[in-house]
Amino acid sequence: MEGMLDPAIWVPWAGYLLTGAVAGVLAGLLGVGGGIVIVPALIAIFSFEGMSPEWIPQLAVGTSLATIVGTSIASVRAHQRRGAVRWDLFRQLVPGILLGAGAGAVLAGYLPGLWLKHIFILFILYVAWQMLRPPAAQVRFPLPGWAGMSLVGLLIGVLSALVGIGGGTLTVPFLIAAGTEPRKAVATSSACGLPIALAGGLGFAAVGWWVADLPGASSGFLYWPAIGAILLGSIPTAPLGARLAHTLPAATLKRVLAILLIVVGIKLWLF
Repeated sequence: MEGMLDPAIWVPWAGYLLTGAVAGVLAGLLGVGGGIVIVPALIAIFSFEGMSPEWIPQLAVGTSLATIVGTSIASVRAHQRRGAVRWDLFRQLVPGILLGAGAGAVLAGYLPGLWLKHIFILFILYVAWQMLRPPAAQVRFPLPGWAGMSLVGLLIGVLSALVGIGGGTLTVPFLIAAGTEPRKAVATSSACGLPIALAGGLGFAAVGWWVADLPGASSGFLYWPAIGAILLGSIPTAPLGARLAHTLPAATLKRVLAILLIVVGIKLWLF
């Protein structure tokens, strides 16, 4: 019993569960991918646990991607019941996404951890800027053909794997600009999160398989205790976020989240 009261034991578990709960609420409330919350939280928790600093960014990004498998399946099922997923667009994007996410994971495995952390910081600062800027006139263009869609999928897959997200912040704006109805763009993006998570997660597992100084309960750069606890926290809270979306001011919440992301980005950069 005394051992369970040791902060070195309960603080990480509490952190994982809280991270999952917050990520789930934000996903349901604002449609924000959990990776922008999960990755910086894992970097902090893994540092507290004393994991090898050299590999903490890779572990955080790989673990974040693995959690997206569960949340994406739940989200796609909900969207599919409403017939909102554009499977024709999904089929055109997914070959490039699979290749890009796998390549992005392998690239992340060989990048210095500091570089990977800085790529993530730049990404969340970009997301914050997008949330704070006034709405711009929507750029419109026709959907490209199979080759163009595969190229777009490749780029989405690479960047999503590098920063540990399901790709919604990239896929949704592209599909809307290409004339897809917003509700269907969000639903189709949720479907695209699954191949990103699968290919990226497998890539992070493979590229980290032979790294010696990783925690025992890991497969390469996937840390299973964190994956399980985050899913346990996020899956029940996503519906709560969706309900709150109908009662809370989304525009104000986005601005608050943007400011928090800027603070987190600066803190990660300095430390």
